[in-house]
Amino acid sequence: MHPADESPVIQWTKGDETFSARWQSERNLAVPGKVMLADDTLTADMAYRLACEGTVFLWQSDFQNARQLMQALVRRVDKNAEHKKSKAAKSGKADVEYPQRFHLYRQGQAQRARILGSILIPFNADYSIPLRRAPDVLAACSEAWGEPQVDGPMIVTSLREMMGVVGAYEWRKKGVEVSALGDPPNNRIHPYYGVFSPVRGEYVDLVLKAPMPKACEVNGSAVDVGTGTGVLAAVLAQRWLSNIVATDNDPRALECAQFNIQNLGMVKQVTVVQADLFPESKADLIVCNPPWLPGKPTSPI
Repeated sequence: MHPADESPVIQWTKGDETFSARWQSERNLAVPGKVMLADDTLTADMAYRLACEGTVFLWQSDFQNARQLMQALVRRVDKNAEHKKSKAAKSGKADVEYPQRFHLYRQGQAQRARILGSILIPFNADYSIPLRRAPDVLAACSEAWGEPQVDGPMIVTSLREMMGVVGAYEWRKKGVEVSALGDPPNNRIHPYYGVFSPVRGEYVDLVLKAPMPKACEVNGSAVDVGTGTGVLAAVLAQRWLSNIVATDNDPRALECAQFNIQNLGMVKQVTVVQADLFPESKADLIVCNPPWLPGKPTSPI
C-alpha cells in the first residue's frame, strides 16, 4: 500500500459539503472527475448511459444491490458490443487486417473495463465496508494492499477491482493444480494478487516436454526470467535440474515465487532472485514466458 500522503485523492460533494478519500487503483487509473452519489434508486439504463458519458457512482446503499447493478451493466455492455459487431459485419467494416483488428479488440476491452469500473465502493481505513450486507474483506485486502492503516483516511475503489481482490485471495488459498508438477495434492501453485496465474497450461507443458539441451543432462543449470508464480522454475526442478535461478523485478512476484518453491520443497534446486531480466550468473538453459501483447500496457501486471 502506498503511504497516505503519496496516494491520489478522490473528491465528491453531498449537499454543500465536499468529502475526500484515498483513491485505490491497481491499474493506476486516473482519479475520476465526475463522481455521483448513487443508491438503489439508480436504474441500470440510467447508470449505463451516464457511465458511457464518463460518470462514476459512489455507492451509498445495499452492497449486494451494487453487485446486481454491475451484472446489469455487463449485460448492456455485451449487448451493445454484439450490436456493433453485427452492424460492422453487415457494412463490411468488420473485415480488417491484423494488427488493426487487435487494436480494435483492445479498444473495446478498455471501454468495457471503464464502464464496468464505474461503480465505486467506500472502505473505512480498517478495510471494513460501510454498506448494508457488505462482506468481510479484511484478509483479502490486507494480502493485496498491505495491512490497514487504522488511523488512515477512507478509501474508495471500484467494485470490479474489489471483486478481483477477493477472487485472487480465494485462488491464493485454494491454489491452481498444475499437472506438470505431478500428482495431487502436492502439485499446486498459489498465485498472489497481481501475479499471473498459470491457469493456461500450454507453455507449462511445453517446458515439461521439450527436449533438454545436452549441457543440462548432468548438473544442469537454468534461469527462469520473469518467474511470476515460479511455476516454470518448479517444472525445471521437476525435470531434475539442480541449479535454477528464478528472477523477477516485482516484489509480489518474488514473494509469491519464494512461497511456491518452498511449499513444493524445491529450495535446494531453485533460488529466487530480484533482477531486471537476467541474473549475474550464466546458465545452460534460459526460459522466459513474458506477456506477449503487442500493445501499450494498461496496468502494472
